[in-house]
Amino acid sequence: MIYPYLCAMESIQRREIVYNKLKEWGVAYRVYEHPALPTVEVALEYWNTLIAEECTHCKNLFFRNHKGNRHYLVIIECHKTLPIHDLEHVLHQGKLSFASPERMERCLGTTPGSVSLFGLINDPNGDVKLFLDKDLKQAVNISFHPNDNTASLVISQAGFQTIITNWGGEYEYLDFDCIEG
Repeated sequence: MIYPYLCAMESIQRREIVYNKLKEWGVAYRVYEHPALPTVEVALEYWNTLIAEECTHCKNLFFRNHKGNRHYLVIIECHKTLPIHDLEHVLHQGKLSFASPERMERCLGTTPGSVSLFGLINDPNGDVKLFLDKDLKQAVNISFHPNDNTASLVISQAGFQTIITNWGGEYEYLDFDCIEG
């Protein structure tokens, strides 16, 4: 069985890319290992018992526009809901749909269930537009998967800002509370 071995290698490589970039940028982090957590609902039971520090966990959603020529990473606090139709009106980017696994791989270097802020490390040209929940500005620590959903990394607010700045792409903070379903 070669396939599971290759998947494990890809996971290790995805993580190493993240760890190396964070080291290069001087961003401190803590790693928490866990089983694969492909959704926020599954992750909450682990996050609540595993991560013993003040931490904001995020829901990371990757969209494309109707033409397929623009891509958007939307990051919100994990307990919030985000009706896509309402999101379209707030973002003013036209009709949105979830990006395919192939687009995730091409644009963020990751797979479904592992999308996170760290995918932007694989977008050095800033082709993806980032939309952030304004409430993330108040988070002391924030957690994300390191482009692999079998671990969570916790970074500080300063580290979060360093990543966004060093990525260098277009981003915007928005008030998603006004569109919660």
